Amino acid sequence: MRRFELALPRNIPSCLKMLAERGGDAKLVAGGTDLLPQLKNALLRPSLVIDLSGISELRRIRATRSGMRLGAAATAREIELHADVRARYPALAESGALVGSVQIRNLATVGGNLCNAAPSADMAPPLMALEAEAVVAGPQGQRRVPIESFFTGVRRTVLAHDEMLTELVLPPRGVRSGGHYLRHTPRRELDIAVVGVASQLTLSDGVCAKARIALAAVAPTPVRALEAERALEGQPITPEAIERAAELAVGAARPISDQRGSADFRRHLVRVLTRRTLGTALARASH
Repeated sequence: MRRFELALPRNIPSCLKMLAERGGDAKLVAGGTDLLPQLKNALLRPSLVIDLSGISELRRIRATRSGMRLGAAATAREIELHADVRARYPALAESGALVGSVQIRNLATVGGNLCNAAPSADMAPPLMALEAEAVVAGPQGQRRVPIESFFTGVRRTVLAHDEMLTELVLPPRGVRSGGHYLRHTPRRELDIAVVGVASQLTLSDGVCAKARIALAAVAPTPVRALEAERALEGQPITPEAIERAAELAVGAARPISDQRGSADFRRHLVRVLTRRTLGTALARASH
């Protein structure tokens, strides 16, 4: 591993100053579960690594009147176990529970999971389905970016070299709203998704008022299944409607074939997981 300097800022302005001074030659670390293997394998060669563990505000999880705010350094384990997250946003808690092993979840952060920008990132689909926004801090202040616009390619995001993700803002859950996240992996844990699907439904007067379906590991970035969503909205959620949406979701996928699964297998998984997540989301929205 190449030598680097280590900095431990105590607040966000200090961190932003370091990023501005070093240009693109600095990297942020929170849990380190993605960054450290990349450093060890020389995939990244920063001269400065900025440790965020001393910035307490990045770890906060706060329920608000208008929804919830997640600090970017909140761990997967904290999100998995947080009572308000489990009650209001179960799909997000489920995604946190699928990140690696318990040891990894105690280190891995939601911000790291997103900023690493792997197509298979488990927390991205439920956050997209929930219409979360990323709060990005930089030299010009803060800006908000919808999560579905946050990713620009494999391992690429909208973040400039002098910006950082500070928190995620989740809108309020609808009165009759439910969600679910599922993925398929060859192994039970310590593996990445071959396909991941998050579904979120909101019901009103016996029909679907809003549907959101997000897919992981089937394109260079997590994607929404827009045609499937449109097919559900304004309609009663029947088994036939769910089946049609599952078929339409396949059209949003642009999978590749690799050693972990063929493109055809991934399309099959999109259909199966969309059907299952919609069924659970409907059951949760109906209670």
